[in-house]
This record gives sequence, C-alpha cells and structure tokens, in this order.
Amino acid sequence: MMNTSNNERVGQHLFEEVTTETKSIYNGKIISLQLDTVTLPNGSTATREIVRHPGAVAVLAIVNNKMIVVEQYRKALGKSQVEIPAGKLDPNEQPEHAALRELEEETGLKASHLTRIGSFYTSPGFADEIIHLYAAEDLEQGEMNTDEDEFLEVSALTIEEAYEAMRQGRISDAKTISALYAWHLRQLTGSWPV
Repeated sequence: MMNTSNNERVGQHLFEEVTTETKSIYNGKIISLQLDTVTLPNGSTATREIVRHPGAVAVLAIVNNKMIVVEQYRKALGKSQVEIPAGKLDPNEQPEHAALRELEEETGLKASHLTRIGSFYTSPGFADEIIHLYAAEDLEQGEMNTDEDEFLEVSALTIEEAYEAMRQGRISDAKTISALYAWHLRQLTGSWPV
C-alpha cells in the first residue's frame, strides 16, 4: 500500500500526470492527435498519445415499444453496424440541441423533449471523446436529412430483437449497448436510470 503523503505533490492529485510538452501530430475534420510528454507521480517522464474529439450525442428513440436504429457501414471496423442515432457536437453546441438535430437528420423523427440518461467516455485511455445519451419518446414524423457522405437504413427493433442483434455482433458499440441496458431497466422499473 502506498503512503500518500510521500507521493502527493503540492496542488497535484496522487496519480496526476503533469504535461510538460504537447506536440500536435494531426488535425482533422473530426479528431486531432497530439503527443504529450508528462511527468509521472514518481518524477519520471513518459509520453501519451491523445485523441481529441469534440464530443457526441446518442439518442435512444422508442416508438411503439421498439428501439429506432440505423444500420450503416463503419470503415474502421470494416463492416456494417446497427446503432442508435448519434453524431458529433458542432462547435459550442449544447448536447440536447445536438441530440434533437441528429435524431431528425438520421431518422426523420422529431422529439418534443428528451430525458438525459447520462454521459460516458468512450476510450479514456487515449481519447477525450464523451457521449451524452438521451431517451426520446412521444415522437412525431419530421424530415430525414442525412449528411452527404452518410448512407444508412432506419429500422425498429423490439428489445428481444436488439439483444439478438447484440449476440450476433450486429450491435457492438458502447452507446447502443448502454442504451439497450437503460431501456431494459426502464421496462423493469418504470423509470429511466438517471
């Protein structure tokens, strides 16, 4: 067991790594990559590869007791995936606004209000991407307006179909799995896990 009094530095948490240098490696349309040199709690140095991301939203939309999903090809995985509607935040955009926008753009559905389920980091070991997860019910038809490089198919799954798609690996992303578990909990308890 560590003796915290010997390992804490003034103004520094026990495990905090202090950045001494940041080198920008790549700045893209969605992400940037940087290489940080850090001083570790024991005084030695290390490097950290960090992906910076503007953050994203995801929406668990329920219509007639079915989860609305989109299937699209994910180049990084080399296969199609079934996911809940989602997208990145625009600069200075509030997550709830982005969730409403993404839901309508990808599915054509409009929500009068959203319930915030929670937020989570996708890969905190190397990225700062955070996803804000919302639930949408009492939906009405709007107008679908996908991005020009976005090709997807909208469908609806019962909870049993969604679990089967997860078993088959067709649903395998964290946001959709988290949403599925939240929906299941809602069915069991009558309220969202907020």
